[in-house]
Amino acid sequence: MRLFPRLSVALAAVLGAACGGGRGGGVSPAGLTPVAQDTATALASSPFAVRPSSTSTSTSTSPAPSAEPPASSAESPAVLATRAAADSAADQRVLDSLHRGRPSADSLNAPLPAKPPIKGEEVEREAVQLFGPEGRTAIGAAAAPGPTFDIDVSSFATNRRVLEYLEFFQVDSRDRFEIWLARLGRYQGMIRERLRAKRLPEDLLYLCLIESGFSNTAVSRAKAVGMWQFMASTARLYGLTVDPWVDERRDPFRATEAAVNYLADLRERLGSVYLAAAAYNAGVGRIERGIDRLPGEQDSVDDHTFFLLSDRRYLRRETRDYVPKLIAASLIAKQPDRYGFDVEPLSPLEFDEVTIPDATGLDVVARLADTTVSALLELNPQFVRGVTPPGRSVVVRVPRGVGTRVAERYDSLPVTERITFVDHYVSRGQTLSDVAKRYRVSVTMIESANPGIRSRALRVGQRVIIPMSGRVVPVSAWSVPPETRYRRVSSTSASAGTHRVRSGETTSEIARRYRVSLTALLNYNGLTMGSLIRPGDVLKIPQKQ
Repeated sequence: MRLFPRLSVALAAVLGAACGGGRGGGVSPAGLTPVAQDTATALASSPFAVRPSSTSTSTSTSPAPSAEPPASSAESPAVLATRAAADSAADQRVLDSLHRGRPSADSLNAPLPAKPPIKGEEVEREAVQLFGPEGRTAIGAAAAPGPTFDIDVSSFATNRRVLEYLEFFQVDSRDRFEIWLARLGRYQGMIRERLRAKRLPEDLLYLCLIESGFSNTAVSRAKAVGMWQFMASTARLYGLTVDPWVDERRDPFRATEAAVNYLADLRERLGSVYLAAAAYNAGVGRIERGIDRLPGEQDSVDDHTFFLLSDRRYLRRETRDYVPKLIAASLIAKQPDRYGFDVEPLSPLEFDEVTIPDATGLDVVARLADTTVSALLELNPQFVRGVTPPGRSVVVRVPRGVGTRVAERYDSLPVTERITFVDHYVSRGQTLSDVAKRYRVSVTMIESANPGIRSRALRVGQRVIIPMSGRVVPVSAWSVPPETRYRRVSSTSASAGTHRVRSGETTSEIARRYRVSLTALLNYNGLTMGSLIRPGDVLKIPQKQ
């Protein structure tokens, strides 16, 4: 027929457009170049342990040493902190809008961006329009395989709220969501590996898209922190360190371990992935109370139970929207080009680990590693002050291949060169002159280390960088940052009774039996997730909230 030549021409045009203009490889951090694996071996006598990371099985570009690290003010701790704060604020504006609930009417009526043609899609569509299903066979096109999910997306993909959030991500938050999708490449392999080890659906990694946009520095209005948005109490319960020096909620690797354990406990208790996700947002007690209100006997629950709770408004608005957001984010993340996103994924992080025995600035470690301060901060976001804690040994990540070199250089580093700055937190009534006198530096030095500081408008609790190069910094020199107070669980509150542990029982089973949260049971008995219980132990059961 005459139309087949026309189809051939169209096919050639589409294929030409689809195959032209190939992209380059992954983008390395600015100013950095890949390096070969360092073949030097660690000194057997060195106290500084070096361990290569095995977080990624794929070859990737890691933060790598340059010939000479930059020393400009653009790499100063104060400037980098300001830059990180601005980036986090941009994330948080979108996250706040996302968590407010229903997208605006304007966004729902706005036209969606045109989807770029996928290879052969236009020709196939035209062939089907002209000849029916036989047209697909005539041009030799097979049905395009869709993405696969290990959470139930297909049953709910046409849910009204899912469709609304699909539009929201494509219109209102489009620019920022594209950045989040790029960050996904940094952590996807690592998170999937840990979810798989716990026999959880790997697509639960997309919770990070709606929780934080894969930002390790995200801080919500409720003071939840990090990629997985842990509150301090829950983070400590799952073994994370949260103190004025180290906040492992910001550590993507440690926080992921804790989040996976938490999700596994929630799934075990509630019996459904979507109910576990909702409990991650709202707390397990709210979900269980909602299930108790459902009509009839609830012999079993599944993912559909979440939508029953949502339809009956037994959950607060943010939680009702939580799973639809997850489904919408998953749909886009699995096939971003179909939704108009042009994403260049960031490379997975690769690094060595070096043990640092005492307070040392990350800027100093960066110099020893011949890399940038920003590269070290990306690998070690848990060190919230840009300095390892005094008086205790910690592990610091450095770019892959330079761990041995850093350990050797640190071994010969004078104590007076470990710290180049301290941070001071302004107290009530202090002036910049007062701060300068305390640390025996000039006001000019402080002003140069803190671009944009307003000496006549210091805020209580404001962080000020103090240059301290060439001096031994005693522990007493460090200012104590303001810390949020957290409510402690009282051991004297009324108890609902006790339980004697039987052989084979776990704390999760006991909590489920008495219909109390696992967190409440552990807190009430002074236990953590790592605590062992033995047959014959007596646990106190807290009152149901």
